[in-house]
Amino acid sequence: MGEETQVRDDLLKALEGAVGARHVLTDPRRTRFYRTGFRTAAGDALAVVRPGSLVEMWRAIEACTRFGAPMIVQAANTGLTGGSTPAPGGYDRPIVIISTLRIGGITPINEGRQAICLPGATLHALESALKPLGREPHSVIGSSCFGASIVGGVCNNSGGSLVRRGVAYTDYALFARSTADGGIELVNHLGIDLGDDPVEILHQLDTGAFPRMADETPGKSASDKDYASQVRDVDADTPARYNADKRCLHEASGSAGKLAVFAVRLDTFALEKDTHTFLVGCNDPAQFATLRRAILSDDRPLPIAAEYLHREAFDLADTYGKDQFLLIEKLGTDRLPRFFALKSRVDAMLERWRWMPANAVDRLLHGLARWLPDHLSPRLREWRDRFEHLLLIKVSAGAVPEMRALLDEWGAGKDAAHVECTPAEAAKAFLHRFVIAGAAIRYRALHTRQSAGVLSLDIALRRNDADWFETLPAEISEQVAHRIYYGHFLCHVLHQDYVLTAGADPDAIKTAMLDLLDRRGARYPAEHNVGHTYPAAPNLAAFYEALDPANLFNPGIGKTSRRKNHKAG
Repeated sequence: MGEETQVRDDLLKALEGAVGARHVLTDPRRTRFYRTGFRTAAGDALAVVRPGSLVEMWRAIEACTRFGAPMIVQAANTGLTGGSTPAPGGYDRPIVIISTLRIGGITPINEGRQAICLPGATLHALESALKPLGREPHSVIGSSCFGASIVGGVCNNSGGSLVRRGVAYTDYALFARSTADGGIELVNHLGIDLGDDPVEILHQLDTGAFPRMADETPGKSASDKDYASQVRDVDADTPARYNADKRCLHEASGSAGKLAVFAVRLDTFALEKDTHTFLVGCNDPAQFATLRRAILSDDRPLPIAAEYLHREAFDLADTYGKDQFLLIEKLGTDRLPRFFALKSRVDAMLERWRWMPANAVDRLLHGLARWLPDHLSPRLREWRDRFEHLLLIKVSAGAVPEMRALLDEWGAGKDAAHVECTPAEAAKAFLHRFVIAGAAIRYRALHTRQSAGVLSLDIALRRNDADWFETLPAEISEQVAHRIYYGHFLCHVLHQDYVLTAGADPDAIKTAMLDLLDRRGARYPAEHNVGHTYPAAPNLAAFYEALDPANLFNPGIGKTSRRKNHKAG
């Protein structure tokens, strides 16, 4: 037995001692779900470790550190750029995935105004825990539809759809970081005295044996409190939010897996009651630019959300997102991670049978959905037929008269209109908007031979950019079969997916697209973070290296070095 093999065997035994043998997975079929991104191909990993407590997680990290094995700490694995899965191409050392899904504790503190959230806790679970207290989390639509984790949102500065709240951010966190000599240390910046011994600190959080009241530390915050003024500055020549923005990079916030985060302390928000949704349509994108400026510039309450979808995006979600829409609507978001894990296992099994068509489960789900009754309201379909550009504007109950008057004035004499949705119509419309990303992935799975794939970009436009709707040059446009535009309109964060024609070169088109965005003054990525898709901006790469000098956690993120101590090569 070679030395390298012996080291791997010893590491696996140490991991089994930390979490139990049944929670150390090495069979590629059982680890496939954890190794595969939502939009990215599977990478390799020595093992997937599934600790059931923070103490077990710490012991697993200690074992990996002792044997020099880098780690990817993963929660729900719902990211769109592969940032919580191994990079294709491998590493200079065997890598271990630490899945935190079994560690889902949530404890409201300070009379529900804040919450302590452990690494496997989901937005859906936090929403459920806070609802009886009349509170809600940072994000309640969008990411919560797919079981996204709270800590994952903080680590990726996820923005979401809520106009007033900005990115997921906190100065209060408990985390492990690497040291320059290759060791690890536990850092408690939760603002709660839990002692000095790592195991005792983590045991208190595991058992909930800590104070339910915590003081605010001067100069620190548990949310992005400045975002409302940030997004209202419609004359600024920079985006409202993007992943490399230094304003929101601090320890766990924006860390992208370069720290092992055990807990975060976050603000909660008063539960919005009796919300109202307007469905707005127009055929000239300049009219929406005028509306955006009017909403943000005037001294009126900010809407809760303002979600944009283009007609082609509507159609793609209608055709290829229907089964996902129905799964969320009927099963609820809390069951989705288990469903996707089961789907991954079935996919892995079917791949062994060469006579089976590629992506057989996707084809089955798509086929079944086609025979089910229409899932969208007649009025939503009518608006899709009338208008190329659609906007869903959700407002608080007290802001309804003012928004109604603004929309009446804005649409007078124009090829534009608005309608007020019933609660059921609004729920369906927002859910339809949020399955677009999954629909693009489904399209790619079903049309592998008919197209060169789907190119997905996540961009933040300048706040003063009136010419927001993209016009592609002919040499790019002729290689794009479908343009799929959607996003968070008032924040000027847009998601743009392109179905490429067969024979097109995705890398060359992406380079040309990013060059166009650079010339427009846009930033990317806006909120999905760099993953293994985008190169980290210089300030972001420096932030990662400072957090993790030994390159022990999530090496290679943002196309940085994958090697020990960030060595080149």
